[in-house]
Amino acid sequence: QLQLLESGGGSVQAGGSLRLSCRPSKYTYSAQSMAWFRQAPGKEREGVAAIWTYGDSTLYADSVKGRFTISRVGGNDTLYLQMNSLKPEDTAMYYCAASTSFSLDARSYENWGRGTQVTVSS
Repeated sequence: QLQLLESGGGSVQAGGSLRLSCRPSKYTYSAQSMAWFRQAPGKEREGVAAIWTYGDSTLYADSVKGRFTISRVGGNDTLYLQMNSLKPEDTAMYYCAASTSFSLDARSYENWGRGTQVTVSS
């Protein structure tokens, strides 16, 4: 079972930036897609950004386009999410996930991290 370990969450004021990291426990050659999801209290888990291994195609939720950037370092397969111009509505638990499918649908992801909390104050 692939294990994913997130880090980089924290508290920041609106307009600030954070960078999340996700380190897999082993080489994720079989994980053709990796993604970030988030879940705020009382809300459903939503896809934030995904990256496809082959060609580095990306997907973003409309709510984060132009503010967030997903990237993946090939050497150790670490996944990143650079979050700029943060808003209070970005407050949530952020999860890293891996899958053989390329989408922002949480149902297609088989491997999940435990999450890292992001809190944005106004």
